[in-house]
Amino acid sequence: MIEEQPNRVEHSGVGSGGPAPEESTPARRWLFLVVISLGLLMIGLDNSILYTALPRLREQLPATESEGLWIVNAYSLMMAGLLLGTGTLGDRIGHRRMFLIGLVVFGVASLGAAFAPTAWFLVAARALLGVGAAVMMPSTLALIRVTFTNERERSTAIGVWGSIAVAGAAAGPLIGGLLLEFFWWGSVFLINVPIVVIAVIATILVAPANRPNPAKRWDAVSSLYALFALSGLVMMIKELANPHRQGWLLAAAVIVGALGAISFARRQGRIEDPLLVWEIFRSRIFTGGVMAAAGAMIVMIGVELMTSQRFQLVADFSPLQAGLVVATITVTSVPMSVLSGAFLHRLGFAGLICGGFVAMAIGAGLAFWGGRQDQFALFMAGLVMIGAGTGAIISASTTAIIDSAPAHRAGMAAGVEEVSFEFGILLSVTLVGSLLPVLYLLNAPATVPGDPMTGLAHPDLGAAAGVAYDQAYLAILLGMAVFAAVMALLSAWNFRGNPKGVISENQ
Repeated sequence: MIEEQPNRVEHSGVGSGGPAPEESTPARRWLFLVVISLGLLMIGLDNSILYTALPRLREQLPATESEGLWIVNAYSLMMAGLLLGTGTLGDRIGHRRMFLIGLVVFGVASLGAAFAPTAWFLVAARALLGVGAAVMMPSTLALIRVTFTNERERSTAIGVWGSIAVAGAAAGPLIGGLLLEFFWWGSVFLINVPIVVIAVIATILVAPANRPNPAKRWDAVSSLYALFALSGLVMMIKELANPHRQGWLLAAAVIVGALGAISFARRQGRIEDPLLVWEIFRSRIFTGGVMAAAGAMIVMIGVELMTSQRFQLVADFSPLQAGLVVATITVTSVPMSVLSGAFLHRLGFAGLICGGFVAMAIGAGLAFWGGRQDQFALFMAGLVMIGAGTGAIISASTTAIIDSAPAHRAGMAAGVEEVSFEFGILLSVTLVGSLLPVLYLLNAPATVPGDPMTGLAHPDLGAAAGVAYDQAYLAILLGMAVFAAVMALLSAWNFRGNPKGVISENQ
């Protein structure tokens, strides 16, 4: 049931992390949102900045194809595995403090990544970056909920939040390409350090006072179980797609993932303050928001990763040129995310989320047809449509998740929201990174080496390998179009009745 509710700040775990009513002047609220956006921008950039840097990084570090995939995945894997726990920890020690801790960890990890001497050292540094992002991320949404108590103002703030998150992820390949035009691969991490310094100083100056809730309990063991479950799932997907899969490794991945998931679920039923209560998924609005957030990331990140690699490896684009192609997604995703938040009360969840997935399906279809017919303008129009759909979905799905959860579950809802995004990114990178080589091998002549990176670099085999890579690329693009269409239908079911307002806590 959708109903208007009086604006209020609940004195709960997350409420205690926010500003007192007398501190929340309009200027202070929006200035604080700018500070939050700095941290959010870094998190989004680090999700995708390696897409254009990866070919050069693999060559200069050096790193194998498998190591390159782990360098990309370690960040999202660690982040997704820890987000539920850090959301609850923020309720306990205060979200302002969590935001500052996350910034510092992120800055230190960025320095380590920039000067990593080996591939596996970089994997470890990327994992630490994921820890910093996981500490920081839930606090951004939790603080927005209690800072912006007016429904429409909060929807606009979430729209800005969503636009920054999308802008970071979409602009990552462009920023990476620009940096690589003048500097070495480590610059894509070093750029975080000055942003961290500015954000820390600004947080100390303008953020509301930290108000922890010591009565709130935090369970680190549950976070560890969640991490095991996700790690096992990722490894299982990678091995299933590996034509040279090792049976013992696949079995180990299944066992670790299953034990992690079962242990997590059982523990939530035994502890007093669980990281996740399954009751919140009884709301179809909440569940629909989670599905939409993950689905949008699967399409957008998959297209970004494939496209940035394809234009460098097949079309001989520089990292900057490939980044400019992928950045087309940003042109419409950022304004659409802001507009989605501002007009949610008019268009409703179904209008924005279903419409967003329809736009993504059409966009992926146009990109497929443009690539197949060698019509670059049509291909770029498809990327624009994908960006528009992503922007519309991100803001609306975030509002659906945050507003449909009870106020005393705000930290948990923020954690679930972030997990849905990061899980979508993680799943997209894993699937695309695993399926692309398999489809490449199916289309490649016997004379082309098994590693698409090696085959495309060989002067005598470049043409044959390029054709095989393009066929694999187009097949996945078509799959993305079908997936987005299915998500549009599922969203129509979850948001039937097209709710447009604040969700009742008693739904």
